[in-house]
Amino acid sequence: MSKLLLLMAAPCLAGAAIAAAPSDTEELTAMINAFRAAPGECQGEAAPAAPQLTSQPALASIRIRPGTILSAALENAGYANSKSNAISISGVQTPKDVMAAIQPRFCRTLLSEDYSDIGVSRTGAEWTVVLAHPAPPLPSTTFPAWQDAGKLILEGVNAARAAGQVCGSQAFPPAPPLRWNEQLGEAALAHSSNMAAKRYFNHVGKDGSVVGDRARRAGYSWTRIGENIAFGSYTPQEVLEGWLASPGHCSNIMNRDFTEMGAAYAVTPEQRSGVIYWTQAFGKPRQ
Repeated sequence: MSKLLLLMAAPCLAGAAIAAAPSDTEELTAMINAFRAAPGECQGEAAPAAPQLTSQPALASIRIRPGTILSAALENAGYANSKSNAISISGVQTPKDVMAAIQPRFCRTLLSEDYSDIGVSRTGAEWTVVLAHPAPPLPSTTFPAWQDAGKLILEGVNAARAAGQVCGSQAFPPAPPLRWNEQLGEAALAHSSNMAAKRYFNHVGKDGSVVGDRARRAGYSWTRIGENIAFGSYTPQEVLEGWLASPGHCSNIMNRDFTEMGAAYAVTPEQRSGVIYWTQAFGKPRQ
């Protein structure tokens, strides 16, 4: 019974020179590109050809484990990405068998033009194919200051609250608008900046703090507190769309118990392409 995996080949002689045979990872990459060049059918439908994928060592270095956030793992490997996906399989021994296993089930992913790069790896009997597209450059100097970006998010949040939303399976009626709170904005900025500086993506800070701690540090006395975070979005509109599409984040946005909000973004110190972290802090002040 197969799952999803990878291998390596031995060197060969060509004339008087010694040349290395393609590794199994290279062979599988070539097979995937050959499929993209002449796919024939995908799940019973004629499929158009797709551009060739470029091998990237950073993508081949990724190991998928329970709880892995692929985009964050790629960023940690030095590959800022705007879109990524991974296919894993175990229990097969040759690139040909891997391709036979993944092509029928994942042909749409393998043929997607959303991806331009590929990395294939093998650990024991586990194979991983990572597909990704690099992030565009960081916003220019015309990108809004964090307060302006946060207030653009607030405008979108209040429009969403006014309209009512369906968050997953839960319908939320219209909710009153939130007010901008500078202290919550400072708390959001602190967390975004910390994640960017220390290269992690988590609600829990490297110092063990959570949103309530960060809000108090910023001088905000609260009775209700909440937080949304995001990584890799490039505009306030894009990050808000992502939160609204996620049931848990959307529920925070529509929560009538919150009356105030702050939001901020931060980028890594060296301003590397595409590495942007966002935090949205919600609160209800203590009277």
